[in-house]
Amino acid sequence: MNSVLKGSSFVLVHAPDMLIHGGTTQTTERIVNPDSEYLRKLPEHLRSFEEAVAYLPNQVYIGNKTPTDLAAAGDVWFDKPLQSASRFGSFGEIMPQDEFYLLLQTCDVFDLVMLDKDFVKETLPRFEKHPLVDAELLALVREGVDISEIEKAVNNEGAEGVYQNGKLIGCVKKAHDIDVNLNAEVIFENLISKASCALSLMHFIKTTGVEKSAIDLVLDCSEEAVGDMNQRGGGNLAKAAAESAGFVNASGADIRAFCAAPVHALIHAAALVASGTYENVVVAAGGSIAKLGMNAKDHVKKDMKALEDMVGGFAALISKNDGVSPEILSEFTGKHNVGTGSSPQAVITALVTEPLDKMGLKIADIDKYSVEMQNPDITKPAGAGDVPQANYKMIAALGVKRGELERAEINDFTAKHGMPGWAPTQGHIPSGVPYLGFARDDIMSGSIKRSMIVGKGSLFLGRMTNLFDGVSFILQANSGAGADAPDEQAGVSEHAVKRLIAESLRELARSMGAE
Repeated sequence: MNSVLKGSSFVLVHAPDMLIHGGTTQTTERIVNPDSEYLRKLPEHLRSFEEAVAYLPNQVYIGNKTPTDLAAAGDVWFDKPLQSASRFGSFGEIMPQDEFYLLLQTCDVFDLVMLDKDFVKETLPRFEKHPLVDAELLALVREGVDISEIEKAVNNEGAEGVYQNGKLIGCVKKAHDIDVNLNAEVIFENLISKASCALSLMHFIKTTGVEKSAIDLVLDCSEEAVGDMNQRGGGNLAKAAAESAGFVNASGADIRAFCAAPVHALIHAAALVASGTYENVVVAAGGSIAKLGMNAKDHVKKDMKALEDMVGGFAALISKNDGVSPEILSEFTGKHNVGTGSSPQAVITALVTEPLDKMGLKIADIDKYSVEMQNPDITKPAGAGDVPQANYKMIAALGVKRGELERAEINDFTAKHGMPGWAPTQGHIPSGVPYLGFARDDIMSGSIKRSMIVGKGSLFLGRMTNLFDGVSFILQANSGAGADAPDEQAGVSEHAVKRLIAESLRELARSMGAE
């Protein structure tokens, strides 16, 4: 019996100072050209928290607006701020940077984060009013130290500075004297990923209403790898974030596959639940500081705000079939094999049409495709085009080649079966999963029947292979057969009927051959 998607959460962290000091575009520029005009101009192009909250794609990400709202607003949004936008949404929130620093400290179990006592005193009253912050979490916030201690650690002891509004307000200390995998920069990166993942887990409990104690396993699918000199990517950010979120009955493990990791992890989770190994598995990820401001040079050149100032996170609960929630069709996943090839046609064939052929469906039988949901406001000024639209046109073009669509229908197909992108540039975060919350709502309301979630990744970035990567799965309206329903009452879904027919035909062919 198929597993189901019980709910999800999506969070953003506004991180303008982290963009300046931690994004690789900026850190590289400071090494190569420290006196560059770009670095001088960048602070003038940072968004305020209010501007980040009022940005329509961010409101879509946390569930206050829908992809339909985004499409109706045209194809450029950075110059159309929303009025009366809220930091909290039905899926999660947009957290300001200063509050996130306190959350970051609560996730530090080795006393590596030092914050200025005046900063803590000023920020704590806002942090303690957060609806998810309880007494247990508050108790983990330390009073802070004198700024002179922080300056000494940054200037003389290899600590990484933490900044707010351009001012040094804290630091992250190195965790080892000579191990580069435990230097202050890496520890800071990993703590940011852990804390944003933990925030996603905390919101997921609120959005789904499940008890923390009911979670059996957390699978982290972010892009950071934690370890030391003896095991550089040994991991387990999943268990670390689960600890911070209070999931006392959960185990954890990490799944890494660059941008495709979230869809890999969701397929793993669905299989684990369907097999009976676990009842409730959460797939989650925090964000990446390194990707902040990746395209900011182009944004600054065009006199735009630096839009890549958001650390992203998400969590999704995969559970035993309840007879109501959308089902993940584990038998009909798509995958990019080693021998598939990397041409667009080969990739789309493997990820989209092969699983559909197994089900006896056509391309247009999927109501909504969620692909690489990169925000075109970010990518187009940098010359990378509209990534989601390019994907939808490739899917439509393959439909034309298969005789399922007319060439004149391509634009209508992309509008009906696709969506504009709204996810921040965080690598794994845009890869198919931003639609999960809406997909569940749309399927539960009956406005759509099926959605395909597609994740793709570039494995060559690790310099171990030139191979491309990708996986996909189909989310479908529940057949109505709950996990505890007797087999004779369970009913048979459409794809199950087709599978039984195919098996019967194969058996008939074998028997005729034997005769």
